[in-house]
Amino acid sequence: MPKTTLSSKTTSSSKTTSSSRRPFRVGRAKTGLGLFATKLIRRGSFIVRYIGRMLPNRIADELDTKYLFEVNARWTVDGSSRKNVARYVNHSCRPNAEADVKKRKILITAIKTINPGDEITYNYGRDYFNAFIKDHGCRCAACHQKKSVLRSKHKGRKKGKGGKRRKH
Repeated sequence: MPKTTLSSKTTSSSKTTSSSRRPFRVGRAKTGLGLFATKLIRRGSFIVRYIGRMLPNRIADELDTKYLFEVNARWTVDGSSRKNVARYVNHSCRPNAEADVKKRKILITAIKTINPGDEITYNYGRDYFNAFIKDHGCRCAACHQKKSVLRSKHKGRKKGKGGKRRKH
């Protein structure tokens, strides 16, 4: 009897996740895990709140985590908890969302209309980029596209210059 109750609970919870109120899901991205739209998110719409422990900056500077979000000159949010779904929003040089700080709360809102299946991204800022991304190279869609265009132009030049010349 307890097994039947357990399986019925499992079934009902799986139905709840498929018809979630949230307009996003966590999924596999090129850079690891990412947040993807499951419903149309209009420009200006609130998406998710970045949550976590509020720490003084002096303590946050000593932590070894990438999920720190500086709120102001005094406070930082430690978003490393898995309850913080906003931590899965990846960086992009051409983002479709932005993070706004209002009364020490970090709100992620859409700056463009985001279609179902699109990854939700925002620009992490110059300091984070220089500290964590620059050395490894940015893997956002905009930079990946730019690199492939440069590679194709470079290949085109090699083909045009190659080969022997005839003298007349």
